Amino acid sequence: MPTTQTKSTPATDNLEKAAERVAEFNEKASEQVAEFNEKALENGKKLSTAYLESFEKIVAQLSDGYEKAAGASKIEWLSTAAASQADFAREATKAYTSAARELVAR
Repeated sequence: MPTTQTKSTPATDNLEKAAERVAEFNEKASEQVAEFNEKALENGKKLSTAYLESFEKIVAQLSDGYEKAAGASKIEWLSTAAASQADFAREATKAYTSAARELVAR
């Protein structure tokens, strides 16, 4: 069975060149998308870290204020209860933010 050979014509040459350009474009686009994804992931981690730090500070400040307000009442059982609640809030926040930081670090 005879094999057929394709003859090079200006149209086939242009088609091959166009296909090469499309392949190059696709490769460059894939690289740019990968780069963008890396930057987005990095920025997301930074934002998450900032959020967690702010959250931790806010809870600590609220807990301190709650504890001080209860202490100003001069009622011992109220001061003790408020201190326990404030400590619980601080510890729960530390556990939450610690676990969240581990997830963000991945």
